[in-house]
Amino acid sequence: EAATKTLQALKDMILFEDADVMVLNKPAGLAVQGGSGITRNVDDMLEVMRDAKGQKPRLVHRLDKETAGCLLIAKTRFAATALTGSFRHRSARKVYWALVAGVPKPKQGRISTYLAKEESEDDTIMVIAKHGDEGASHAVTYYAVVETSATKLAWVSLKPVTGRTHQLRAHMAHIGHAIIGDPKYFNKENWELPGGLQKRLHLLARRISIPHPRGGTIDVTAPLPPHMLQSWNLLGLEADRFDPIENAPEE
Repeated sequence: EAATKTLQALKDMILFEDADVMVLNKPAGLAVQGGSGITRNVDDMLEVMRDAKGQKPRLVHRLDKETAGCLLIAKTRFAATALTGSFRHRSARKVYWALVAGVPKPKQGRISTYLAKEESEDDTIMVIAKHGDEGASHAVTYYAVVETSATKLAWVSLKPVTGRTHQLRAHMAHIGHAIIGDPKYFNKENWELPGGLQKRLHLLARRISIPHPRGGTIDVTAPLPPHMLQSWNLLGLEADRFDPIENAPEE
C-alpha cells in the first residue's frame, strides 16, 4: 500500500517522461536525497520504480530541499551517463525564478564570486571566498529583473552558469537582495515580510533545457508552487510575462 501511494505521488509530480528520462516537479520541502534527520526523499521514493532488470531511476543533479521545480531523473544507465556528462560540460541550461528583497541595479547583471563551505555544528552555509582559499570554487550567475512590486520586492530570473551548492541563494544575498523566506541567507535587519506572504523560500527551478541522450532537446517548465503563486497573486505579478533572462549569455 505504501509503495502504491509513493508511486502515485511520483506520478503526480511528472512534468515530462519517456523511456529514458523523467522531469519531476519537486514540491518545496521534499528532500532530494537522504541525510541526517531526513526521512522522506526523492531518491528513496524512486525505489518503487525499479524496472524488470532491477534498474532504479537515478538522480543526475540536485535541488535544495526548499527549492521547488524541475528535477531531472535518468531512467536508464545509458541516460544517466549522457545526462551527467551534459551537466559536467555545462550544456544543461537552467532558469530559476525568485522573489527577492529590494530591486537589483542594474536590472540585468552578472554575479561572479568564489564560494566556500563553512561548516558549524548544526549548519553548513556557503560564504564568499577569495581565489585560492581552501575549498573555494568559482561561481557565476546571470540575473534579470522581470517585474517589481513597488521598490520593496523584485521578481528575478536567474541563470546559473556553474552549479555550486546554494549558489543562487548566496549570490543574491551577496548583492544585497536576499531571496524571500530563505532561512540561511536572508540577512536584512528589521525587514518585515509584506502581509500575506508565506515565510518559505521563494525559489523555483523554473526551466531546464538539456540535450536528450538520443538526440533533440528536453525542455521543460515547472509552474509556480502554491506558496509562490499566492505571493505572485497578492503582489499582482503576472506569471506569463516575457522572461528577460532568455537574452542572457550562456558563458
